[in-house]
Formats: sequence, C-alpha cells, structure tokens
Amino acid sequence: MKIPTIHGYIDRRILINYTADPRDVEKILPFPFRPKIYRNKAIVGICLIRLKDIKPKGFADFLGVNSENGAHRIAVEWDENGEVKSGVYIPRRDTSLMLNTFVGGRIFPGKHHLAKFNVKEGDGNYHVDFFSSDRTQISIDATETDNFNDNSIFENLENASGFFEKGDLGYSPNRNNFDGLRLNAYKWKVQPLNVSIVKSSFFEDETIFPKGYVKFDNALLMRNVEHEWINEKTIS
Repeated sequence: MKIPTIHGYIDRRILINYTADPRDVEKILPFPFRPKIYRNKAIVGICLIRLKDIKPKGFADFLGVNSENGAHRIAVEWDENGEVKSGVYIPRRDTSLMLNTFVGGRIFPGKHHLAKFNVKEGDGNYHVDFFSSDRTQISIDATETDNFNDNSIFENLENASGFFEKGDLGYSPNRNNFDGLRLNAYKWKVQPLNVSIVKSSFFEDETIFPKGYVKFDNALLMRNVEHEWINEKTIS
C-alpha cells in the first residue's frame, strides 16, 4: 500500500500504557514481531488521539478532516536484514469518522472500526470513552500533573518519553501483509497525567490476558503537535 505523505495537527494525544507478561503478548503477535521488553515486561497500551486538518501534504488546511481515534498498541521488535528494528504493532484501530472506516485497509493502513466517542476536556481534566461497532470499549479519566507515576517501571518521565518516542513506526495487519506508517512529530514533548479511572475491554479480556497480568503503568499527554504520517514499506 502506497499513500501520499499526510499532514495535519495532533490536537490532543493521550498514551495509556500498561505492562504485561511477555508470554501472553507473544500469543497474540504474528510473525515476525516479538514483544519489546523493558525491565522484563512487555509494554502495551492505547493511543487516544484527536486529529485536525488531516490531508495530503501541500494541501490547504481547510481541505482537511478532523476525527477522534483510538489505537491499541504493542511495543515490538523484529529482525530485518540482519538488524533489530523496533516500533509498535497495532492490532486494532477505532475512529469517529466514517471516512476512515472506508479508507482503512485500502488507502490508509489498518482496518478502522467505527466508534462513538464521548470526550470532555477543561481545566486540565480529561474524560475520553468510546464504544465501538464490535462492542470494544475504553474509558479514562485523567488530570494534568507535574508528577510522573512513582509506581511506573520507567522510573521517570524522561525514560518513558524516550521509550515511546522510539515507537514512531507502526505496523497494522492488512490481509496477508503488515502496512507500515511512521509518525513524524515536528516536536516531541510529553507531560504526565494522573489517572483516576481507566478501563479497556481489550486488555481486560481474560481469554487473551489472564486476570491481573496486565497492569496500568502510566499515562502521557501531548498537545498541539504539527506532524506528518509517512508511508513505510510493507512487511509480508
């Protein structure tokens, strides 16, 4: 799949990050991917992102589209030409925009499920939930804070920021291939979120992950980031 470079703005991006047992994550990862390990744990999570003015690079902003989106992500590694590569595997994508469900898997990497998003923001507080066409659900309540989660395996904000910045290359399943897409953020700056409630039917599904083996670790926020989505080669 070959798409033009896409340009736009990340109005808001919340990264909800969990730790998981690598053995459980291995079971849901297709070849050639394997879990990227940090302090003996696999790192999985959800990206809740509001995109604005999304259009082919070079087009005027007013021609772009806006949408709320959710992507379930797994930090992965794989071998390529004798080198170890890293990025994220994205088993599912959800979107508020019908257009995305049409182009997903055809023009844009990955099938997109249509979902109803409920978003409330103000005074540093964030509530985001969605209910998808296949009944997948997620909900988070969080507040901006200056303090990174003391219980995170990343120990500090700098370590967490560096780890997730390296996850700029994502692969999504598409028929018998995996389509690659790289996020080129013109600036990379995250701040911590204090999470009071987080629920995910995907990561709470005990047919995939045994109860208690997936644990919330931290949440990060990005705001007002100009960016590009750049096509990367397909992995067969």
